[in-house]
Amino acid sequence: MTERLKAFAVTLAQLNPTMGDIEGNAAKARDARARAIADGADLVLFPELFIAGYPPEDLVQKPAFQAACRAAIEALARETDDGGPAMLIGTPWVEDGKLYNACALLDGGRIAALRFKCNLPNYGVFDEKRLFARGPAAGPLTVRGVRIGVPICEDIWLEESEDYENVVETLAETGAEIILVPNGSPYSRDKNDVRLSVAVARVTESGLPLVYLNQVGGQDELVFDGASFALNGDLSLAAQLTSFEESVVTLRFTRNGDDWRCAGPIAEQPEGDKADYAACVLGLRDYVVKNGFPGVLLGISGGIDSALCAAIAVDALGADQVHGVMLPYRYTAAHSIADAGELAGHLGIRYEVLPIAEAVTGFETILSGLFKNLPPDITEENLQARSRGTLLMAISNKTGLMVVTTGNKSEMSVGYATLYGDMNGGFNPIKDIYKSQVFRLAALRNGWKPDGALGPAGEVIPPDIITRPPSAELRENQRDEDSLPPYDVLDAILKRLIEREEPLDQIIAAGFDRETVTRIDHLLNVAEYKRRQAAPGVKVTPRNFGRDRRYPITNRFRDKGEKLPAPDETLVSRGSKASIDAFEG
Repeated sequence: MTERLKAFAVTLAQLNPTMGDIEGNAAKARDARARAIADGADLVLFPELFIAGYPPEDLVQKPAFQAACRAAIEALARETDDGGPAMLIGTPWVEDGKLYNACALLDGGRIAALRFKCNLPNYGVFDEKRLFARGPAAGPLTVRGVRIGVPICEDIWLEESEDYENVVETLAETGAEIILVPNGSPYSRDKNDVRLSVAVARVTESGLPLVYLNQVGGQDELVFDGASFALNGDLSLAAQLTSFEESVVTLRFTRNGDDWRCAGPIAEQPEGDKADYAACVLGLRDYVVKNGFPGVLLGISGGIDSALCAAIAVDALGADQVHGVMLPYRYTAAHSIADAGELAGHLGIRYEVLPIAEAVTGFETILSGLFKNLPPDITEENLQARSRGTLLMAISNKTGLMVVTTGNKSEMSVGYATLYGDMNGGFNPIKDIYKSQVFRLAALRNGWKPDGALGPAGEVIPPDIITRPPSAELRENQRDEDSLPPYDVLDAILKRLIEREEPLDQIIAAGFDRETVTRIDHLLNVAEYKRRQAAPGVKVTPRNFGRDRRYPITNRFRDKGEKLPAPDETLVSRGSKASIDAFEG
């Protein structure tokens, strides 16, 4: 065996593609390959569908988009005739009239091989069975004499079944020596532990080293955290890349007998609330930058939600790109005005106070004739929120700044975030953050500045905003404050309803008040139409509104909180499998 076959270097390009910017993504690929050449690498690995961006949704069905992706891949392939490292790059690929989620091996000036994704996810945020054809479970491809297995993302996630093939097992049986996995795996809390357990299972089955390369960056509501890693065949952690930032790292595998091993950098990973905060920052930054906005605008109320959003915005974009506006009315407390000003000073943002009394009075005057025989109710109070929304959108239209909306998940769940007030706009960084976590994140940011954050260190959110009891904020902003329980109770119920779909009787049996549970469930159901009109926002939980949880607006079913009826199997007639098979031909 030659010395060449005893060493193999692969450059991991944990990069942030932009959806549809095919030339820009190709330029990133060229830069990463230049780094790999300098490092003496044999191969550069890119994330899933890198040349297109991920997930492309229905954009990938456009023939013009497919052709542009292929042209970019062909151009990159020609450039590999310089004798430098090969490239494994994700791309849409049309073959025999079918569209595949593919990974192309570019080497020697040619498209040397193609591998197609076998197992197509069709759950949560994924919709690939509708978009792509299922590929075959192919064997390894050869790069510089080393047999490389290339399962694509979902190809390593599930065990073999009727619907899913065990691609890694197939690769091991057909002679693979190293497994390289390109991924587009979006962030959610504690996702790293899940990914690692999946990779451990595949390494245990195959005995082969495995590299898990994930993309990084924000794409609409999804945030990809990177956090790529490598495992040796003995399950030891060989490398761990950073989270929430681009990283290009070359791993050097050495061979001892039949075993390949490598050792690379081990970066510390943010966890829990720190990771959620970092995801909110990256999601907002990429939404603003990739969509070409010059900056953001948000209403500063003196409350905790707008304070946290302002801090996130400054960390994402810098103070010079954040414009805060206080829009006080007669219900606005003096401490809220003072706290808003102090917050703006801490963050160093442009800040103005625009009283809205004339606007609200104008609306009331216009409606006075129509409402003269009707008693006052929440309608009049909501006029202030709608006035604020109208004014913020006017400033946005005039300046081009994107409106950041500030409704948290708890209040959006029960319909307490007002349309055209704190829900509508361009993007919401805390859309998937429960109210109790909003307080935690605000306190966290005062004592910790994330890596790469553009805001100031130290205390950025006035302590009075954080320590003011949530019930006081609720009383100030809602007349029917007694209809909701304390936020810790509300959030506990909502998590069971939204993320676990627990029947009401189970939630009640866990110790929650029946009347409270049934009311929260009712409010959750009737607010569906509001959430459909809300701005997009960062996803951090396993089940968010819009991407994961999609309920019909028109829906009369309600869980009555009673014990679920047991199915009566005695009523069901089932034929034998033989007779069913015969009937189906």
